Amino acid sequence: MGFDVNTIFQIAGIGIILSMIHTILKQMGKEDVAHWVTLIGFVVILFMVASFVNDLFQEIQRVFLFH
Repeated sequence: MGFDVNTIFQIAGIGIILSMIHTILKQMGKEDVAHWVTLIGFVVILFMVASFVNDLFQEIQRVFLFH
């Protein structure tokens, strides 16, 4: 389980881009669309984190259960 720092930078980059898009859409008066964009970005990041958690559990299982 190699720890990949690039994924952390990807998550941070997605967050920065989403905040910019959210701010722009909110200033344009399209708050509903801004909230949807933020929600979709959150789901994408959640899947990325879920992948990390899955890798962590696999590594714990490998270490402690000798599989």
